Amino acid sequence: MLKFLLPLAFCLLPFSANAELRLIMFEQDGCFWCERWNEEISAIYPKTQEGRAAPLQRQDIFDPFPEDIAIKSRPAFTPTFVLLEDGNEVFRIEGYPGADFFWSLLEQKMAPLAEYKAAELDS
Repeated sequence: MLKFLLPLAFCLLPFSANAELRLIMFEQDGCFWCERWNEEISAIYPKTQEGRAAPLQRQDIFDPFPEDIAIKSRPAFTPTFVLLEDGNEVFRIEGYPGADFFWSLLEQKMAPLAEYKAAELDS
């Protein structure tokens, strides 16, 4: 009897085909490059395909880490951007050498992800 009920139980469980993506920006007060990112990117990020696929979460580099994330190592400097998929680090961008570099690298790293492709369709 159990072998017939088990498949039914799995059908009743909530299921999502898409993973949760988010981009954590590790920052600190007085960081020149963080301020520059804020001036050049911050306002437009949520309106982009990248921002729709991976909403931004800000994290002071000196604050305790959220318990729901697993990253490879603690960031050494700011800004550091860490893309998380279901709370696990996928990749990171260390530093901010300008808008063109940031967008290019972020798009290159996110392009294979289904959530990124789905965000394009939602626009």
